[in-house]
Amino acid sequence: MKKALSVAALIGLLAAGLHAEILEQVLVKVNGEIITQTEFQRIQLGALRELPNPPDPARTSDAELAKIFAQVTPQAIVTTIDEMLLMQRATELGMSVSDAQFAEVLDSIKKDNKIESDAAFEAALKTEGLSLAGLRTILTKRILIGQVQRREIGGRVDVTEAEERAYYDAHPNDFATTPSVTLREIAVTAEVDPVKKAPSVGALDDAREKADAIRARIVKGEAFEKVAAEVSDAPSKANGGLIGPISRDEMNEELLKMISTMKVGDVTPVMNTSTGAQFFKLESNIESTTLPFESARAQIADRLTNEKLGGELKKYLQRLRAQAIIEWKNDDLRKAWEIGVAAEPTF
Repeated sequence: MKKALSVAALIGLLAAGLHAEILEQVLVKVNGEIITQTEFQRIQLGALRELPNPPDPARTSDAELAKIFAQVTPQAIVTTIDEMLLMQRATELGMSVSDAQFAEVLDSIKKDNKIESDAAFEAALKTEGLSLAGLRTILTKRILIGQVQRREIGGRVDVTEAEERAYYDAHPNDFATTPSVTLREIAVTAEVDPVKKAPSVGALDDAREKADAIRARIVKGEAFEKVAAEVSDAPSKANGGLIGPISRDEMNEELLKMISTMKVGDVTPVMNTSTGAQFFKLESNIESTTLPFESARAQIADRLTNEKLGGELKKYLQRLRAQAIIEWKNDDLRKAWEIGVAAEPTF
């Protein structure tokens, strides 16, 4: 019975982990704004659902669930308090989200998800356990936090050409392409002996003869892709026999050796296989190349900008935390917050 009540069981575990005695216990105050036990339980459950492999409460012991909650709680409380501080800063700056802004975001969501009516949109929200009002609360927070970050730290980030060049020189593999080939194939599958469950020698010879005849058609001028779509037994038939690009490291040694002497457009001899016969056309052969610096600059600028923004955001949040009055009402949660802060990445 206890395992059947999954959500209730999870919330019970949370309450036990925080030594809660009353349902609406205040866990922490941040500049006078409170986080209650019930609110934080919802946050933890949300963090649990976002794990790559969320646990099934019906198949997970209480001890294991408690361990998982202990793992997600530090990041959950750090994120929650940081978002509170950013929202409080948005209020100080007089920021808000207008009805028009909200409607524009909703229209974008509907368009991206190909939702054509308000009724269908509300039905989709319902399946996610959301109301329109609840969605507005979530989106308003995201929009305002984004506005604060752009205003407070966006202008501090600048990437110079020298930095881009240094990154390019230090990460050559990031801008190198792997040698690869693209092929077209035609496969002929031999008839399987129903007793031996494998093709007989005669059937394999027949498949080889058929493949030789098909190859002769191509040598005489018929388009490889047209013939492949007509007669090939390979799944690639649907794409005119096209396979690849394939990394050379992943290719059969015999085929790779054969291709090394071919020019684009050449066709291999027919090769025997355990199921019949096949042959290939070399569609393209790409050597290892390095993206020129000028072509890579936009990509590099994005990476460096994101790295710098991460560093500036961390410093900004550290200032907000230092200036805030954070009153802990629960020692376990305070310790979890300290663990989360200590685990933050360095930039």
